[in-house]
Amino acid sequence: MDQPKFCVLGAGHGGTAMAGHLSSMGFDVSLYNRGSARIDPIVAEGGIDIITDSPDQIPHGFMQIKLATTDIAKAIKGRDILMIVVPATGHRFMAEQLAPHLVDGQVIVLNPGRTFGALEVLQTIRSLGCKADVVVAEAQTFIYASRSTNPAQTKIFRIKNSIPVAALPAHRTPEIVKLLRTAFPQFVPGDNVMKTSLDNIGAIFHPAVTVLNAARIESTNGNFDYYTEGITASVALILEKMDKERVTVAEGLGFRAMSAREWLYVAYDAAGRTLHEAMRANRGYDGIKAPKTVFTRYITEDIPMSLVPIASLGRMIGCPTPVIESIIMLGSILHERDYWEEGRTVEKLGLAGLTLKQIRRLILDGELEPDKPAAAST
Repeated sequence: MDQPKFCVLGAGHGGTAMAGHLSSMGFDVSLYNRGSARIDPIVAEGGIDIITDSPDQIPHGFMQIKLATTDIAKAIKGRDILMIVVPATGHRFMAEQLAPHLVDGQVIVLNPGRTFGALEVLQTIRSLGCKADVVVAEAQTFIYASRSTNPAQTKIFRIKNSIPVAALPAHRTPEIVKLLRTAFPQFVPGDNVMKTSLDNIGAIFHPAVTVLNAARIESTNGNFDYYTEGITASVALILEKMDKERVTVAEGLGFRAMSAREWLYVAYDAAGRTLHEAMRANRGYDGIKAPKTVFTRYITEDIPMSLVPIASLGRMIGCPTPVIESIIMLGSILHERDYWEEGRTVEKLGLAGLTLKQIRRLILDGELEPDKPAAAST
């Protein structure tokens, strides 16, 4: 294949950073957003202005975007790689919009998948009758720390060092990563989507920090550094308990999940004896402000699409997650919504009642076969 053509779906904080970065590297990239409010300024300017505090390390300046549109069929026509960069609550919507227009050979990548995003997207497009030979993959985390600062302008704080990507089914992962690395050498093969899903560190760093800083967020309108000030030594202790529960659920399914402290070292070269020390050592989070309100995707996305599936799996396999469940409950109270009801439970993902063998078969081979009965003894 010649140099692949990209479509970035989603023109928010992350999508504009990715589209601008791809353009800076000379790739043909289109940009889609379902609403025109974010697209119109980019069309008017003819591209995206990328700014950064690290000009020696991160591409910056005006980046041309030749096609920015609210027409998804037009956006993905002739595109090899479809990079979905929206909150996980929008994954199903994107799958529904893509399904009628997909063609053989296209690759869909969720940036990131949160927890079981690839499984949800694949199930959705197939349920809508899409027969195209496409591969769905998910990144374990988002490659950028970025924020939209003005219409058609985005600030990139940091580009992460190493981002695992896994395909569904797992045996397609090497070819997908090879294709992605034509643009992003930071992408590395993940074992499978179970690993990328359960290595979802946003599940640990977002909901609990927001809930535990609710008073400060409301009293200051988020005027403090979210990670470096919001994660104090005491908050970090709670995060470590949640993180241990996440790792234990993964172990119960037969997978090894990376701890949050390990992830900080791999993604940002940030080391420390404790999670709090590692967070303090991470310069990539400097200057990132807290959300201005508790009504933020750090709860609306990360609780139903990250914490709920982890806790739901834990219940199914007998691995309790009491601290995670407490954050789900507190977030539901804050927003007066039932995030258990809204979230990605094992029932919604089609995993309820499956044996560990069946789950592994689904994740590794993309197939689901009933367990064969044991042979009768003679």
